[in-house]
Amino acid sequence: MRKSAAWWSLAAMMLGGCGQGGGPAASIGLIGGESGTELAAEQVIHIGNLADPQTLDPHRNQGVSEANIDRDLFEGLVNEAPNGDLIPGVAESWEISEDGKTYTFHLRADARWSNGDPVTAEDFVYSLRRSADPATLSRYSFVLAPIVNAEEITAGDVPPSELGVRALDAHTLEIRLDNATPYFLGLLAHSATYPVHRPTVEQFGDEFTNPGNLVSNGAYVLAEWVVQSHVKLVRNPLYWDNESTTIDEVYYYATENQAAELQRFRAGGLDMTYTIPKAQLPWIRENLADQLVIAPYLGTYYYGLNLTKPPFKDAPALRRALALAIDRDIITQQVTAAGEIPAYGWIPPNVANYESQQMPEAAWTQEERETEAKRLYAQAGYSAANPLRVELLYNTQDDHKRIAVAVAAMWKQVLGVETTLVNQEWKVYLDTRNQRKTQVFRAGWIGDYNDAYSFAEVQHSASGLNNTGYANPEYDHLLELASAEQDLAKRAEYLQEAERVLLDDMPLIPIYYYVTARMVKPWVRGYEANIMDHFHTKDLSILAH
Repeated sequence: MRKSAAWWSLAAMMLGGCGQGGGPAASIGLIGGESGTELAAEQVIHIGNLADPQTLDPHRNQGVSEANIDRDLFEGLVNEAPNGDLIPGVAESWEISEDGKTYTFHLRADARWSNGDPVTAEDFVYSLRRSADPATLSRYSFVLAPIVNAEEITAGDVPPSELGVRALDAHTLEIRLDNATPYFLGLLAHSATYPVHRPTVEQFGDEFTNPGNLVSNGAYVLAEWVVQSHVKLVRNPLYWDNESTTIDEVYYYATENQAAELQRFRAGGLDMTYTIPKAQLPWIRENLADQLVIAPYLGTYYYGLNLTKPPFKDAPALRRALALAIDRDIITQQVTAAGEIPAYGWIPPNVANYESQQMPEAAWTQEERETEAKRLYAQAGYSAANPLRVELLYNTQDDHKRIAVAVAAMWKQVLGVETTLVNQEWKVYLDTRNQRKTQVFRAGWIGDYNDAYSFAEVQHSASGLNNTGYANPEYDHLLELASAEQDLAKRAEYLQEAERVLLDDMPLIPIYYYVTARMVKPWVRGYEANIMDHFHTKDLSILAH
Protein backbone atom coordinates (compact mmCIF):
# COMPACT_ATOMS: atom_id res chain seq x y z
CA MET A 1 0.00 0.00 0.00
CA ARG A 2 1.33 3.41 -0.88
CA LYS A 3 1.84 5.91 1.84
CA SER A 4 -0.78 8.20 0.29
CA ALA A 5 -3.55 5.70 0.95
CA ALA A 6 -3.80 6.67 4.61
CA TRP A 7 -4.26 10.36 4.02
CA TRP A 8 -6.67 9.62 1.20
CA SER A 9 -8.84 7.65 3.61
CA LEU A 10 -8.86 10.67 5.90
CA ALA A 11 -9.75 12.90 2.99
CA ALA A 12 -12.58 10.55 2.02
CA MET A 13 -13.94 10.86 5.56
CA MET A 14 -13.72 14.64 5.22
CA LEU A 15 -15.67 14.48 2.00
CA GLY A 16 -18.52 12.56 3.53
CA GLY A 17 -21.92 12.44 1.93
CA CYS A 18 -20.79 10.11 -0.81
CA GLY A 19 -24.08 8.35 -0.31
CA GLN A 20 -25.63 5.48 -2.14
CA GLY A 21 -28.18 5.40 -4.88
CA GLY A 22 -30.84 4.33 -2.39
CA GLY A 23 -32.23 0.95 -3.33
CA PRO A 24 -32.63 -0.83 -6.63
CA ALA A 25 -33.82 0.96 -9.73
CA ALA A 26 -37.44 0.59 -10.77
CA SER A 27 -38.09 -1.52 -13.85
CA ILE A 28 -39.07 0.22 -17.08
CA GLY A 29 -41.94 -0.95 -19.22
CA LEU A 30 -42.24 -1.23 -22.98
CA ILE A 31 -40.50 1.65 -24.76
CA GLY A 32 -41.81 2.88 -28.09
CA GLY A 33 -44.83 0.56 -28.13
CA GLU A 34 -44.86 -2.70 -30.07
CA SER A 35 -42.94 -1.17 -32.97
CA GLY A 36 -40.31 0.36 -30.74
CA THR A 37 -40.70 3.67 -32.59
CA GLU A 38 -44.09 4.90 -31.36
CA LEU A 39 -43.84 8.47 -30.12
CA ALA A 40 -45.21 9.69 -26.81
CA ALA A 41 -48.36 11.76 -27.09
CA GLU A 42 -46.69 14.58 -25.15
CA GLN A 43 -43.37 15.74 -26.58
CA VAL A 44 -41.82 17.50 -23.59
CA ILE A 45 -38.24 16.97 -22.42
CA HIS A 46 -36.70 17.84 -19.05
CA ILE A 47 -32.91 18.34 -19.01
CA GLY A 48 -30.49 18.95 -16.14
CA ASN A 49 -28.20 21.82 -17.06
CA LEU A 50 -25.78 22.52 -14.21
CA ALA A 51 -25.72 26.21 -13.23
CA ASP A 52 -28.42 28.79 -13.77
CA PRO A 53 -27.39 30.72 -16.90
CA GLN A 54 -25.57 33.98 -16.40
CA THR A 55 -27.02 35.35 -19.64
CA LEU A 56 -28.68 34.06 -22.82
CA ASP A 57 -26.99 36.71 -24.95
CA PRO A 58 -24.98 34.49 -27.33
CA HIS A 59 -22.26 37.12 -27.63
CA ARG A 60 -21.79 37.43 -23.88
CA ASN A 61 -22.28 33.94 -22.51
CA GLN A 62 -19.19 32.09 -21.27
CA GLY A 63 -20.45 28.89 -19.68
CA VAL A 64 -21.54 25.49 -20.94
CA SER A 65 -25.02 25.79 -19.43
CA GLU A 66 -25.68 29.02 -21.34
CA ALA A 67 -24.30 27.56 -24.56
CA ASN A 68 -26.57 24.51 -24.26
CA ILE A 69 -29.67 26.71 -24.19
CA ASP A 70 -28.45 29.13 -26.87
CA ARG A 71 -27.86 26.16 -29.17
CA ASP A 72 -31.64 25.61 -29.17
CA LEU A 73 -32.54 29.30 -29.43
CA PHE A 74 -30.16 30.38 -32.18
CA GLU A 75 -28.68 28.97 -35.35
CA GLY A 76 -25.47 30.11 -37.00
CA LEU A 77 -24.34 29.88 -40.57
CA VAL A 78 -23.12 26.35 -39.85
CA ASN A 79 -24.78 23.79 -37.60
CA GLU A 80 -23.87 20.37 -36.18
CA ALA A 81 -25.34 16.94 -36.80
CA PRO A 82 -26.06 14.67 -33.80
CA ASN A 83 -22.65 13.03 -34.24
CA GLY A 84 -20.93 16.43 -34.25
CA ASP A 85 -20.28 16.67 -37.98
CA LEU A 86 -20.68 20.14 -39.45
CA ILE A 87 -23.79 20.62 -41.59
CA PRO A 88 -25.44 23.66 -43.21
CA GLY A 89 -27.29 25.93 -40.80
CA VAL A 90 -28.76 29.25 -41.90
CA ALA A 91 -26.33 29.03 -44.82
CA GLU A 92 -27.48 26.26 -47.13
CA SER A 93 -24.20 26.33 -49.09
CA TRP A 94 -20.89 28.19 -49.33
CA GLU A 95 -17.77 28.57 -51.43
CA ILE A 96 -14.20 29.06 -50.26
CA SER A 97 -11.73 30.99 -52.39
CA GLU A 98 -8.66 29.22 -53.74
CA ASP A 99 -6.38 30.92 -51.22
CA GLY A 100 -8.72 29.97 -48.35
CA LYS A 101 -9.19 33.57 -47.25
CA THR A 102 -12.67 34.41 -48.56
CA TYR A 103 -15.87 32.57 -47.66
CA THR A 104 -19.12 33.26 -49.52
CA PHE A 105 -22.27 32.00 -47.81
CA HIS A 106 -25.68 31.57 -49.43
CA LEU A 107 -28.44 31.96 -46.84
CA ARG A 108 -31.70 30.07 -46.93
CA ALA A 109 -34.54 32.11 -48.39
CA ASP A 110 -36.94 30.57 -45.86
CA ALA A 111 -34.87 31.33 -42.74
CA ARG A 112 -37.02 33.44 -40.37
CA TRP A 113 -36.74 35.10 -36.99
CA SER A 114 -39.34 34.00 -34.48
CA ASN A 115 -41.32 37.20 -35.15
CA GLY A 116 -41.50 36.43 -38.87
CA ASP A 117 -38.74 38.76 -40.08
CA PRO A 118 -36.43 37.20 -42.67
CA VAL A 119 -32.91 36.27 -41.54
CA THR A 120 -30.64 38.19 -43.87
CA ALA A 121 -26.96 38.62 -44.61
CA GLU A 122 -27.17 42.06 -42.97
CA ASP A 123 -28.24 40.34 -39.73
CA PHE A 124 -24.93 38.45 -39.72
CA VAL A 125 -22.95 41.57 -40.60
CA TYR A 126 -24.55 43.41 -37.66
CA SER A 127 -24.14 40.46 -35.29
CA LEU A 128 -20.51 39.69 -36.09
CA ARG A 129 -19.64 43.38 -35.69
CA ARG A 130 -21.52 43.41 -32.37
CA SER A 131 -19.73 40.28 -31.18
CA ALA A 132 -16.34 41.86 -31.96
CA ASP A 133 -17.24 45.29 -30.55
CA PRO A 134 -15.53 45.93 -27.17
CA ALA A 135 -18.72 47.70 -26.07
CA THR A 136 -20.53 44.35 -26.08
CA LEU A 137 -18.21 43.15 -23.30
CA SER A 138 -17.88 39.73 -24.87
CA ARG A 139 -15.24 37.48 -23.35
CA TYR A 140 -15.30 35.37 -26.48
CA SER A 141 -14.55 38.07 -29.05
CA PHE A 142 -11.02 36.68 -29.38
CA VAL A 143 -12.37 33.67 -31.28
CA LEU A 144 -13.22 36.03 -34.17
CA ALA A 145 -9.50 36.80 -34.64
CA PRO A 146 -9.23 35.05 -38.04
CA ILE A 147 -11.59 37.65 -39.60
CA VAL A 148 -9.98 40.70 -41.18
CA ASN A 149 -9.58 43.52 -38.61
CA ALA A 150 -11.21 41.53 -35.78
CA GLU A 151 -8.22 41.83 -33.47
CA GLU A 152 -7.90 45.57 -34.12
CA ILE A 153 -11.61 46.00 -33.36
CA THR A 154 -11.56 44.00 -30.12
CA ALA A 155 -8.52 46.04 -29.07
CA GLY A 156 -10.52 49.22 -29.72
CA ASP A 157 -8.13 50.46 -32.43
CA VAL A 158 -10.62 50.51 -35.32
CA PRO A 159 -14.43 50.68 -35.43
CA PRO A 160 -16.56 47.50 -35.79
CA SER A 161 -17.64 48.68 -39.24
CA GLU A 162 -14.14 47.73 -40.48
CA LEU A 163 -14.70 44.01 -39.79
CA GLY A 164 -14.11 41.86 -42.87
CA VAL A 165 -17.76 40.95 -43.42
CA ARG A 166 -20.25 42.33 -45.91
CA ALA A 167 -23.63 41.49 -47.39
CA LEU A 168 -23.39 41.01 -51.16
CA ASP A 169 -27.19 40.90 -51.25
CA ALA A 170 -29.98 39.96 -48.85
CA HIS A 171 -29.01 36.30 -48.83
CA THR A 172 -25.32 36.32 -49.69
CA LEU A 173 -22.66 36.98 -47.07
CA GLU A 174 -18.93 37.39 -47.58
CA ILE A 175 -16.39 36.89 -44.79
CA ARG A 176 -12.73 37.70 -45.42
CA LEU A 177 -9.94 36.21 -43.32
CA ASP A 178 -6.38 37.37 -42.72
CA ASN A 179 -5.12 33.86 -43.37
CA ALA A 180 -6.49 30.51 -44.41
CA THR A 181 -7.94 29.06 -41.20
CA PRO A 182 -8.62 25.31 -41.25
CA TYR A 183 -11.07 25.39 -38.34
CA PHE A 184 -13.09 28.42 -39.51
CA LEU A 185 -16.25 26.53 -40.50
CA GLY A 186 -16.30 24.84 -37.09
CA LEU A 187 -15.99 28.24 -35.46
CA LEU A 188 -19.19 29.32 -37.19
CA ALA A 189 -21.17 26.89 -35.03
CA HIS A 190 -20.03 28.82 -31.93
CA SER A 191 -22.43 31.16 -30.17
CA ALA A 192 -20.07 34.13 -30.67
CA THR A 193 -21.01 33.97 -34.36
CA TYR A 194 -24.78 33.53 -33.90
CA PRO A 195 -27.04 36.23 -35.34
CA VAL A 196 -29.09 38.42 -33.00
CA HIS A 197 -32.19 40.38 -33.98
CA ARG A 198 -31.02 43.96 -34.35
CA PRO A 199 -34.38 45.77 -33.77
CA THR A 200 -34.96 44.07 -30.42
CA VAL A 201 -31.33 44.47 -29.31
CA GLU A 202 -31.57 48.19 -30.03
CA GLN A 203 -35.01 48.48 -28.43
CA PHE A 204 -34.39 46.56 -25.21
CA GLY A 205 -30.62 46.80 -24.72
CA ASP A 206 -29.35 44.39 -22.05
CA GLU A 207 -32.90 43.13 -21.55
CA PHE A 208 -33.32 41.88 -25.12
CA THR A 209 -32.91 38.27 -23.91
CA ASN A 210 -35.77 38.51 -21.39
CA PRO A 211 -38.85 36.36 -21.99
CA GLY A 212 -41.25 38.35 -24.11
CA ASN A 213 -38.40 40.37 -25.64
CA LEU A 214 -36.13 37.75 -27.14
CA VAL A 215 -36.51 37.14 -30.87
CA SER A 216 -34.42 34.16 -31.98
CA ASN A 217 -33.90 32.18 -35.17
CA GLY A 218 -33.38 28.65 -33.85
CA ALA A 219 -35.72 25.70 -33.46
CA TYR A 220 -37.06 27.06 -30.15
CA VAL A 221 -38.07 30.33 -28.56
CA LEU A 222 -37.78 31.46 -24.96
CA ALA A 223 -41.04 31.09 -23.02
CA GLU A 224 -39.99 31.34 -19.38
CA TRP A 225 -36.90 31.91 -17.24
CA VAL A 226 -37.28 31.38 -13.50
CA VAL A 227 -33.95 32.24 -11.89
CA GLN A 228 -32.33 29.34 -10.00
CA SER A 229 -35.11 27.05 -11.20
CA HIS A 230 -35.53 26.55 -14.94
CA VAL A 231 -35.62 27.93 -18.47
CA LYS A 232 -38.54 26.85 -20.62
CA LEU A 233 -38.36 26.86 -24.42
CA VAL A 234 -41.18 26.14 -26.84
CA ARG A 235 -41.06 25.15 -30.45
CA ASN A 236 -40.52 27.92 -33.00
CA PRO A 237 -43.12 27.32 -35.75
CA LEU A 238 -41.25 29.71 -38.05
CA TYR A 239 -37.95 27.80 -37.91
CA TRP A 240 -37.05 26.78 -41.45
CA ASP A 241 -36.78 23.08 -40.50
CA ASN A 242 -39.67 22.99 -38.06
CA GLU A 243 -41.20 20.02 -39.91
CA SER A 244 -38.26 17.89 -38.77
CA THR A 245 -38.59 18.99 -35.15
CA THR A 246 -40.57 16.73 -32.81
CA ILE A 247 -40.22 17.95 -29.22
CA ASP A 248 -42.61 20.80 -28.42
CA GLU A 249 -41.31 21.99 -25.06
CA VAL A 250 -37.86 21.94 -23.43
CA TYR A 251 -37.13 22.55 -19.76
CA TYR A 252 -33.54 23.24 -18.72
CA TYR A 253 -33.12 23.01 -14.95
CA ALA A 254 -30.41 24.50 -12.78
CA THR A 255 -28.85 21.36 -11.25
CA GLU A 256 -25.63 22.28 -9.49
CA ASN A 257 -26.27 19.61 -6.83
CA GLN A 258 -25.38 16.42 -8.67
CA ALA A 259 -26.84 14.06 -6.07
CA ALA A 260 -30.14 15.94 -6.20
CA GLU A 261 -30.01 15.85 -9.99
CA LEU A 262 -29.67 12.05 -9.93
CA GLN A 263 -32.52 11.74 -7.47
CA ARG A 264 -34.65 13.90 -9.74
CA PHE A 265 -33.75 11.71 -12.70
CA ARG A 266 -34.68 8.56 -10.80
CA ALA A 267 -37.97 10.10 -9.71
CA GLY A 268 -38.87 10.87 -13.34
CA GLY A 269 -38.33 14.61 -13.13
CA LEU A 270 -35.51 14.60 -15.68
CA ASP A 271 -35.07 12.80 -18.99
CA MET A 272 -31.38 13.68 -19.19
CA THR A 273 -28.88 14.85 -16.60
CA TYR A 274 -25.99 17.20 -17.15
CA THR A 275 -23.62 14.90 -15.30
CA ILE A 276 -23.58 12.35 -12.49
CA PRO A 277 -22.38 12.40 -8.88
CA LYS A 278 -19.14 10.48 -9.31
CA ALA A 279 -19.31 9.17 -5.74
CA GLN A 280 -22.41 7.21 -6.78
CA LEU A 281 -20.92 5.83 -9.98
CA PRO A 282 -20.51 2.25 -8.62
CA TRP A 283 -24.20 2.19 -7.66
CA ILE A 284 -25.20 3.65 -11.02
CA ARG A 285 -23.17 1.05 -12.87
CA GLU A 286 -24.81 -1.71 -10.84
CA ASN A 287 -28.38 -0.46 -11.08
CA LEU A 288 -28.75 1.95 -14.03
CA ALA A 289 -26.00 0.90 -16.42
CA ASP A 290 -28.34 0.94 -19.41
CA GLN A 291 -29.10 4.64 -18.81
CA LEU A 292 -25.52 5.75 -18.18
CA VAL A 293 -23.66 7.35 -21.08
CA ILE A 294 -19.89 7.85 -20.78
CA ALA A 295 -17.97 9.11 -23.80
CA PRO A 296 -14.78 11.04 -24.66
CA TYR A 297 -15.12 14.80 -24.30
CA LEU A 298 -12.90 17.52 -25.71
CA GLY A 299 -12.02 19.22 -22.45
CA THR A 300 -9.39 19.70 -19.74
CA TYR A 301 -10.11 20.08 -16.02
CA TYR A 302 -7.49 22.31 -14.42
CA TYR A 303 -6.56 24.68 -11.63
CA GLY A 304 -5.68 28.19 -12.74
CA LEU A 305 -3.05 30.21 -10.87
CA ASN A 306 -3.37 33.98 -10.67
CA LEU A 307 -0.06 35.22 -12.05
CA THR A 308 -0.84 38.90 -11.53
CA LYS A 309 -0.13 38.92 -7.78
CA PRO A 310 1.68 36.97 -5.04
CA PRO A 311 2.20 34.19 -4.29
CA PHE A 312 2.28 33.00 -7.93
CA LYS A 313 3.58 36.10 -9.71
CA ASP A 314 7.20 35.48 -10.77
CA ALA A 315 7.17 32.17 -8.89
CA PRO A 316 7.57 29.37 -11.47
CA ALA A 317 9.17 26.98 -8.96
CA LEU A 318 6.20 27.28 -6.60
CA ARG A 319 3.70 26.80 -9.43
CA ARG A 320 5.48 23.65 -10.58
CA ALA A 321 5.78 22.31 -7.04
CA LEU A 322 2.01 22.47 -6.61
CA ALA A 323 1.49 20.78 -9.99
CA LEU A 324 3.84 17.91 -9.17
CA ALA A 325 2.38 17.31 -5.71
CA ILE A 326 -1.01 16.33 -7.17
CA ASP A 327 -1.48 12.59 -7.67
CA ARG A 328 -3.70 12.54 -10.75
CA ASP A 329 -4.11 8.77 -10.67
CA ILE A 330 -5.87 9.04 -7.32
CA ILE A 331 -8.04 11.88 -8.60
CA THR A 332 -9.15 9.97 -11.69
CA GLN A 333 -9.36 6.51 -10.14
CA GLN A 334 -10.83 7.28 -6.72
CA VAL A 335 -12.51 10.69 -6.91
CA THR A 336 -13.98 10.97 -10.41
CA ALA A 337 -13.55 7.36 -11.58
CA ALA A 338 -15.62 7.66 -14.76
CA GLY A 339 -12.76 7.09 -17.18
CA GLU A 340 -11.12 10.51 -17.01
CA ILE A 341 -7.50 10.56 -18.18
CA PRO A 342 -4.77 12.06 -15.94
CA ALA A 343 -3.61 15.28 -17.62
CA TYR A 344 -0.02 16.46 -17.76
CA GLY A 345 -0.70 18.71 -20.75
CA TRP A 346 -3.12 21.47 -21.71
CA ILE A 347 -4.51 20.22 -25.02
CA PRO A 348 -6.35 16.87 -24.84
CA PRO A 349 -5.46 13.87 -26.96
CA ASN A 350 -7.44 13.07 -30.12
CA VAL A 351 -7.58 16.68 -31.31
CA ALA A 352 -7.56 16.84 -35.10
CA ASN A 353 -4.15 17.34 -36.77
CA TYR A 354 -2.32 17.62 -33.46
CA GLU A 355 -0.08 15.62 -31.11
CA SER A 356 -0.80 16.48 -27.48
CA GLN A 357 2.24 17.61 -25.43
CA GLN A 358 3.00 16.72 -21.82
CA MET A 359 5.09 17.93 -18.91
CA PRO A 360 8.42 16.03 -18.91
CA GLU A 361 7.56 14.78 -15.43
CA ALA A 362 4.63 12.81 -16.88
CA ALA A 363 7.07 9.95 -17.44
CA TRP A 364 8.17 9.95 -13.78
CA THR A 365 6.69 8.00 -10.88
CA GLN A 366 4.52 9.96 -8.45
CA GLU A 367 7.19 9.44 -5.80
CA GLU A 368 9.74 11.13 -8.07
CA ARG A 369 7.33 14.00 -8.76
CA GLU A 370 6.76 14.54 -5.06
CA THR A 371 10.50 14.57 -4.36
CA GLU A 372 10.96 17.23 -7.02
CA ALA A 373 7.92 19.13 -5.70
CA LYS A 374 9.55 19.36 -2.25
CA ARG A 375 12.79 20.62 -3.77
CA LEU A 376 11.00 23.31 -5.77
CA TYR A 377 8.84 24.29 -2.79
CA ALA A 378 11.96 24.87 -0.71
CA GLN A 379 13.60 26.71 -3.60
CA ALA A 380 10.60 29.04 -3.65
CA GLY A 381 11.26 29.90 0.00
CA TYR A 382 8.60 27.81 1.74
CA SER A 383 9.01 25.26 4.51
CA ALA A 384 7.25 23.68 7.49
CA ALA A 385 8.03 26.81 9.47
CA ASN A 386 6.95 29.07 6.64
CA PRO A 387 4.19 27.22 4.79
CA LEU A 388 2.35 28.54 1.76
CA ARG A 389 -1.14 29.70 2.72
CA VAL A 390 -3.42 29.81 -0.27
CA GLU A 391 -7.11 30.09 -1.22
CA LEU A 392 -8.61 27.60 -3.67
CA LEU A 393 -11.81 28.82 -5.32
CA TYR A 394 -14.38 26.47 -6.87
CA ASN A 395 -17.95 26.88 -8.03
CA THR A 396 -20.81 24.97 -6.41
CA GLN A 397 -20.79 21.33 -7.41
CA ASP A 398 -20.19 18.16 -5.41
CA ASP A 399 -17.36 16.87 -7.60
CA HIS A 400 -15.54 20.20 -7.58
CA LYS A 401 -15.66 20.10 -3.78
CA ARG A 402 -14.43 16.51 -3.63
CA ILE A 403 -11.54 17.25 -5.96
CA ALA A 404 -10.64 20.42 -4.05
CA VAL A 405 -10.61 18.52 -0.76
CA ALA A 406 -8.39 15.83 -2.27
CA VAL A 407 -5.95 18.32 -3.81
CA ALA A 408 -5.74 20.34 -0.59
CA ALA A 409 -4.96 17.10 1.29
CA MET A 410 -2.24 16.22 -1.23
CA TRP A 411 -0.65 19.65 -0.98
CA LYS A 412 -0.75 19.40 2.81
CA GLN A 413 0.66 15.88 2.87
CA VAL A 414 3.47 16.44 0.36
CA LEU A 415 4.43 20.07 0.97
CA GLY A 416 2.69 21.28 4.10
CA VAL A 417 0.60 23.84 2.20
CA GLU A 418 -2.31 25.29 4.19
CA THR A 419 -5.24 25.60 1.78
CA THR A 420 -8.49 27.42 2.43
CA LEU A 421 -11.35 26.20 0.24
CA VAL A 422 -13.69 28.91 -1.06
CA ASN A 423 -17.00 27.90 -2.62
CA GLN A 424 -19.11 30.35 -4.65
CA GLU A 425 -22.31 30.10 -6.70
CA TRP A 426 -21.66 30.11 -10.48
CA LYS A 427 -22.38 33.76 -11.28
CA VAL A 428 -20.43 35.02 -8.26
CA TYR A 429 -17.61 32.63 -9.07
CA LEU A 430 -17.41 33.93 -12.66
CA ASP A 431 -17.28 37.51 -11.45
CA THR A 432 -14.55 36.72 -8.91
CA ARG A 433 -12.51 34.79 -11.47
CA ASN A 434 -12.93 37.38 -14.21
CA GLN A 435 -11.73 40.15 -11.89
CA ARG A 436 -8.77 38.00 -10.81
CA LYS A 437 -9.71 38.24 -7.15
CA THR A 438 -8.30 34.77 -6.76
CA GLN A 439 -5.16 32.81 -5.99
CA VAL A 440 -6.04 29.31 -7.24
CA PHE A 441 -9.31 28.66 -9.08
CA ARG A 442 -10.76 25.48 -10.44
CA ALA A 443 -11.82 25.62 -14.11
CA GLY A 444 -12.43 23.50 -17.14
CA TRP A 445 -11.89 24.37 -20.75
CA ILE A 446 -14.04 22.70 -23.38
CA GLY A 447 -12.95 23.05 -26.99
CA ASP A 448 -15.22 25.30 -29.02
CA TYR A 449 -14.18 23.46 -32.17
CA ASN A 450 -12.05 20.39 -32.82
CA ASP A 451 -8.71 22.14 -33.24
CA ALA A 452 -5.74 22.70 -30.93
CA TYR A 453 -6.07 26.44 -31.44
CA SER A 454 -9.36 26.40 -29.48
CA PHE A 455 -7.27 25.58 -26.39
CA ALA A 456 -4.11 27.47 -27.27
CA GLU A 457 -5.78 30.83 -27.88
CA VAL A 458 -7.35 30.94 -24.40
CA GLN A 459 -3.87 31.44 -22.92
CA HIS A 460 -2.91 34.21 -25.36
CA SER A 461 -2.18 37.41 -23.44
CA ALA A 462 -5.02 39.21 -25.26
CA SER A 463 -7.66 36.53 -24.68
CA GLY A 464 -10.75 37.68 -22.83
CA LEU A 465 -10.79 34.35 -20.98
CA ASN A 466 -7.14 34.37 -19.92
CA ASN A 467 -8.03 34.47 -16.24
CA THR A 468 -4.56 33.56 -15.01
CA GLY A 469 -3.02 36.74 -16.44
CA TYR A 470 -0.46 34.67 -18.32
CA ALA A 471 1.59 36.77 -20.75
CA ASN A 472 4.60 35.35 -22.56
CA PRO A 473 5.63 37.06 -25.85
CA GLU A 474 7.18 33.83 -27.10
CA TYR A 475 3.90 31.97 -26.59
CA ASP A 476 1.90 34.72 -28.30
CA HIS A 477 4.35 34.80 -31.21
CA LEU A 478 4.05 31.04 -31.76
CA LEU A 479 0.27 31.36 -31.90
CA GLU A 480 0.57 34.17 -34.40
CA LEU A 481 2.86 32.02 -36.55
CA ALA A 482 0.36 29.16 -36.33
CA SER A 483 -2.48 31.48 -37.36
CA ALA A 484 -0.64 32.50 -40.51
CA GLU A 485 0.59 29.02 -41.43
CA GLN A 486 -1.31 27.12 -44.13
CA ASP A 487 0.77 23.94 -43.96
CA LEU A 488 -1.03 21.78 -41.37
CA ALA A 489 2.13 19.96 -40.25
CA LYS A 490 4.08 23.19 -39.77
CA ARG A 491 1.09 24.77 -38.02
CA ALA A 492 0.95 21.81 -35.62
CA GLU A 493 4.67 22.26 -34.86
CA TYR A 494 4.09 25.90 -33.85
CA LEU A 495 1.17 24.94 -31.62
CA GLN A 496 3.05 22.05 -30.05
CA GLU A 497 6.00 24.31 -29.28
CA ALA A 498 3.58 26.83 -27.77
CA GLU A 499 2.11 24.13 -25.53
CA ARG A 500 5.62 23.16 -24.37
CA VAL A 501 6.31 26.81 -23.51
CA LEU A 502 3.04 26.97 -21.59
CA LEU A 503 3.79 23.80 -19.62
CA ASP A 504 7.25 25.10 -18.80
CA ASP A 505 5.77 28.36 -17.44
CA MET A 506 2.93 26.51 -15.66
CA PRO A 507 0.29 29.27 -15.36
CA LEU A 508 -2.24 26.48 -14.81
CA ILE A 509 -2.23 22.95 -13.47
CA PRO A 510 -3.86 20.36 -15.77
CA ILE A 511 -5.54 17.65 -13.70
CA TYR A 512 -7.51 15.43 -16.07
CA TYR A 513 -9.04 15.22 -19.52
CA TYR A 514 -12.82 15.06 -19.38
CA VAL A 515 -15.27 12.42 -20.35
CA THR A 516 -18.99 13.06 -20.75
CA ALA A 517 -20.93 11.18 -18.06
CA ARG A 518 -24.71 11.64 -17.94
CA MET A 519 -27.91 9.73 -17.47
CA VAL A 520 -30.35 9.43 -20.38
CA LYS A 521 -33.78 7.82 -20.17
CA PRO A 522 -34.31 5.01 -22.69
CA TRP A 523 -37.25 6.81 -24.21
CA VAL A 524 -35.09 9.72 -25.40
CA ARG A 525 -34.50 8.99 -29.07
CA GLY A 526 -31.87 10.68 -31.22
CA TYR A 527 -29.23 11.41 -28.57
CA GLU A 528 -25.67 10.66 -29.71
CA ALA A 529 -22.64 11.31 -27.56
CA ASN A 530 -19.97 13.22 -29.47
CA ILE A 531 -16.58 14.61 -28.54
CA MET A 532 -17.92 18.18 -28.35
CA ASP A 533 -20.88 17.09 -26.14
CA HIS A 534 -23.11 19.27 -28.28
CA PHE A 535 -26.68 18.15 -28.84
CA HIS A 536 -29.68 19.98 -30.25
CA THR A 537 -33.15 19.29 -28.90
CA LYS A 538 -34.56 19.49 -32.44
CA ASP A 539 -32.78 16.17 -33.13
CA LEU A 540 -34.43 14.42 -30.16
CA SER A 541 -37.86 12.91 -29.59
CA ILE A 542 -39.66 11.10 -26.78
CA LEU A 543 -40.79 7.52 -27.38
CA ALA A 544 -43.99 6.18 -25.85
CA HIS A 545 -43.37 4.69 -22.41
